[in-house]
Amino acid sequence: MKYDPIKKSLGKVFNKKPFLRKIFYNLLDLLLLRAWYIKKELREWKKTISGEISILDAGSGFGQYVYFMSKLGKLWKIKGVDVKDEQIEDCNNFFTKINEQERISFGYADLTKLNEPKPYDLILCVDVMEHIEDDVKVFENFYSSLKEDGLLLISTPSDMSGNDHEHDHDEQASFVDEHVRDGYDIEDMTKKLKKAGFKRIEAKYSYGKPGQIAWKLSMKIPIVVLNVSQIFFIFLPLYYSIVYPWAFILNYIDLQGNHKEGGGLVVKAWKN
Repeated sequence: MKYDPIKKSLGKVFNKKPFLRKIFYNLLDLLLLRAWYIKKELREWKKTISGEISILDAGSGFGQYVYFMSKLGKLWKIKGVDVKDEQIEDCNNFFTKINEQERISFGYADLTKLNEPKPYDLILCVDVMEHIEDDVKVFENFYSSLKEDGLLLISTPSDMSGNDHEHDHDEQASFVDEHVRDGYDIEDMTKKLKKAGFKRIEAKYSYGKPGQIAWKLSMKIPIVVLNVSQIFFIFLPLYYSIVYPWAFILNYIDLQGNHKEGGGLVVKAWKN
């Protein structure tokens, strides 16, 4: 099952007009449980800070989290970095069209070589670390790029890749082919962050049983069928009108739960 080609196809459709891209962002936020977790953590973090804030989205992709944060804090200055030139260009074009280019920008960055001259209050890193071999070096770069008491917020697959969730591998192929590891467990992640200099670390599992079922209903089944034929796009509205209310409830239950295991990790690490 190929995940990236489907995302690229959708991105091309929704990239034609700013209002379509906003719809695309909203759809991603609704469908992807990891977005629910990240948005919850960002809202909680907002309560602890005030004034002008500097943020780095390390692996910004389509820019959906940058867009959410831009609405969350009007005084927040946000930089998104990625390794895909087409996504960087698309994001810069979109935020220019909506007149946010003064405080929001996107550029290329190899996170293993990240060297930011001005430290950040927050570094967000969503579904990136599973792609990078030298992860400790990246964590060290994040640490040096944060202000004192700054927060690193990570969402990444856990090592429970045998489960049927958003980040899993099936018997034939991964949803994302470039993974260098199946994921992390909490002990491994904590050990590597401490090695990079972080002392205060909190980590929890996401994508428990409810989230895994929701993922299968709302994402895996459509992706499998779309890989067979993109004609299925025609039937997606009907499919989601039936399935999504159940997936929404399951995602909500997952978000409120305290999972002993799960398909993902949400990690917070402070520089202090």
